[in-house]
Amino acid sequence: MFGIIKPYPSPLVTGRGIDLDFAMLAGCLALLGLGLVMITSASSEVAALQSGNPLYHMIRHLVYVAIGLVACVVTMMVPIATWQRMGFMMLVGAFGLLVLVLVPGIGREVNGSMRWIGFSFFNVQPSEIAKVFVVIYLAGYLVRRQTEVRESWMGFFKPFIVLLPMAGLLLMEPDFGATVVMMGAAAAMLFLGGVGLFRFSLMVVLAVAAVFILVQAQPYRMARLITFTDPWSDQFGSGYQLTQALIAFGRGEWLGVGLGNSVQKQFYLPEAHTDFVFSVLAEELGVVGSLLTVALFVFVSLRAMYIGLWAEKAKQFFAAYMAYGLAFLWIGQFLINIGVNVGLLPTKGLTLPFLSYGGSSLVICCVCMGLLLRIEWESRTHLGSEEHEFDESDFAEEPRHGR
Repeated sequence: MFGIIKPYPSPLVTGRGIDLDFAMLAGCLALLGLGLVMITSASSEVAALQSGNPLYHMIRHLVYVAIGLVACVVTMMVPIATWQRMGFMMLVGAFGLLVLVLVPGIGREVNGSMRWIGFSFFNVQPSEIAKVFVVIYLAGYLVRRQTEVRESWMGFFKPFIVLLPMAGLLLMEPDFGATVVMMGAAAAMLFLGGVGLFRFSLMVVLAVAAVFILVQAQPYRMARLITFTDPWSDQFGSGYQLTQALIAFGRGEWLGVGLGNSVQKQFYLPEAHTDFVFSVLAEELGVVGSLLTVALFVFVSLRAMYIGLWAEKAKQFFAAYMAYGLAFLWIGQFLINIGVNVGLLPTKGLTLPFLSYGGSSLVICCVCMGLLLRIEWESRTHLGSEEHEFDESDFAEEPRHGR
């Protein structure tokens, strides 16, 4: 890797020092910091019982944060053109990982799902990696086949030759939430890539029909769908997790019960530090803290969309489509996780980006942050071309960051 990145300048190595989109960086780091605080609070009781150390999950999460930040730095040093060249290899790698996780003895089953590849000290969740690799591949496809995508049905349907088998592998784990997020991001990228409104509308109708069929096909999905509309009808059964989350929101009121004072984290709310960390946040920080957190999510998501827009204006279309795709991955996970926490959506095992406990999700979020920071820098300096020979003189008279 270092042989690949060494010859190229980056936002960290320019003629005038570090040159980053500090607004985007600050927003993401604020979410990382808030996530570390909430993981420490939400996991203390569970960690004390399981390991005897109330800070066990906090220490592991801190290690993941450090690994994620290193991955972010390395990602920023790789030119976007390199990611474009490696798109097909990444797609093959994504398929390979999703197949491996289903192999007995390699994949690790947790709560009835084969979503992790276990190593000695950590687990890797292939679906998190696959979502990003699909975005990178699809961005390259939209650039290579731009006219075909906009004008012909074949150009519109070709991506689904890749997407549908990958969705099938995700559903075999099963990971319905990751499937929805990946397909939603892909659909948004196709629309922004120029797919006509009629074809896009047809795709939406087919997607809704597919979701309906998938929900009907598995009894547990139908049970979740029925339960979330009235969780109190089975308060101590299938509706237990959601009712405890709603109790946490109710206890928080406007200003919360205070950091560290959550009652629901004390073995009432399952997965309090992973899928339902937002409920603990709402209980401890109240409506005000919850809305400020949502505002922070909205800011980084909109900033990612603007980074894509700036790249498109600079005629760096691969970078633009990739930025849009990464933004929609974040938006999809934000909406689904928070929707589940407040009872607007059926319960799904989907992490909250930057906040939830989980090494794979956190590291991939940091990689996405690095990609977005690199895209913004290349679009602003107009150095995102494969043909451009990088030289330190390119940065000598660079204009100040005005965004």
